Amino acid sequence: TVPCDDFFDFYVSPFCTRYASSSMSHVFSPKKKIETWRKLWVALAESEKELGLPISDEQIAELKSFVSEINFELASTYEKKLKHDVMAHIYAYSEQCPKAAKIIHLGATSCYVVDNADIIAMKEGLELVHRKLLGTISLLANFARKTKNIACLAYTHLQPAQLTTIGKRAVLWLNEFCLDEANIARLLESLQLLGCKGTTGTQSSFLNLFEGDEQKVEQLERKIVEKMGFKSAVDVSGQTYSRKIDYFVCSALSGFAQSAMKFANDMRLLQSFQELEEPFSSSQIGSSAMPYKKNPMKCERICALARHLISNALNPAFTAGCQWLERTLDDSANKRISISEAFLAADSILNLLNNVCGGIVVNEKIVEANVKKELPFMATENILMAATKKGGNRQELHEILRQSSWLAKTKMKEGCTQNSLIEILCNQKALNLNKPELEAILNPQNFVGLSSKQVDKFLNQKVELILKQNKNKICTESNVQI
Repeated sequence: TVPCDDFFDFYVSPFCTRYASSSMSHVFSPKKKIETWRKLWVALAESEKELGLPISDEQIAELKSFVSEINFELASTYEKKLKHDVMAHIYAYSEQCPKAAKIIHLGATSCYVVDNADIIAMKEGLELVHRKLLGTISLLANFARKTKNIACLAYTHLQPAQLTTIGKRAVLWLNEFCLDEANIARLLESLQLLGCKGTTGTQSSFLNLFEGDEQKVEQLERKIVEKMGFKSAVDVSGQTYSRKIDYFVCSALSGFAQSAMKFANDMRLLQSFQELEEPFSSSQIGSSAMPYKKNPMKCERICALARHLISNALNPAFTAGCQWLERTLDDSANKRISISEAFLAADSILNLLNNVCGGIVVNEKIVEANVKKELPFMATENILMAATKKGGNRQELHEILRQSSWLAKTKMKEGCTQNSLIEILCNQKALNLNKPELEAILNPQNFVGLSSKQVDKFLNQKVELILKQNKNKICTESNVQI
């Protein structure tokens, strides 16, 4: 425990002070963890009593009365002596519950509370991530619908390509977030408790408690699972649930981080082009040296945190591969850090995402100017077709358009601020096209293909279905303090 007066003399995670929400921080807090351990001990005792073991209502009532009243200082004193965190909290709980002391943790091993509590925390964390991700999807869907008809430059290799619309680009981001939503939803549906498997996964201690009654051992696990709000326990295990579960969870969060980084990097590029901007408050300072600047600091932060989250997925991958036989303890110290930080990072990214997606600024005049600058070059194929229809020789016309395009590009490189290709082509008699005919070809809507219809189709058939199915879960919280 860090004394308040000395707070700034000790390292404190930026996730807790700058980035993550209090809701996610609470899910992985020491108090929440030990409360969950105690609830698991209560569920164990209740279930054992219901199945005939000599445990009294008075003992269970005593256990329940101290579930949230945790004596951390006493537990810390015990842990320094015992070098075992679970036993330290058993002793601390026992001092508060002297009548129930002898039946706390009856038949269980440490992973009964540790592993089951970890699964419970991951489920709650995934539920929060899922709600906020649905918020991101909702906000981006609104943005896509509003901007589905605004033609803009599209890029391949970061070079101007054919046109698209701002809304169509937004559904590219949305599509990836929808894939992440489906992945996280599947995980939430499939998560199982460890249950009560014993020291090597054989349930031997519980079989002894119930004097060889296999049915009661199975009933005990089902009762605990139900009391803790789950549908089932894992089919088989050693002392621990498979550490691949941790990998699956962190991998899903990593997948989301990849989508967030893609979105944020695109926003950074587009803000550089001055086409789109992330929200910027009136009192915000973009640069300590350059007063005019509006840096995309929120999207930059998304990328920074996403990089941390993506790389963090390696931790449970290595841990899963390093488990020896029925279990080893080289997972514990790593799990304490990597699992919680994965969720705190995902939550931090979502806070920023919802803030940005709820306030994207579109500079339509600049978008239009950028289109106008490049569109004549993109229109050369259409001009070629129109001129050929008027009787021109396709190969001769292609060469005229090629030379004229390079002439216009050279003029731009030499300082001409306008694209002069149309003016040049007006003087090419072989084209047999006048200026009004050429300018008519340059309508941006002629070059966006099915963009607008694709936006409507994707939103109506995919996104609205997701949002409708989860209408009571959507959270657009974007409380970004710094």
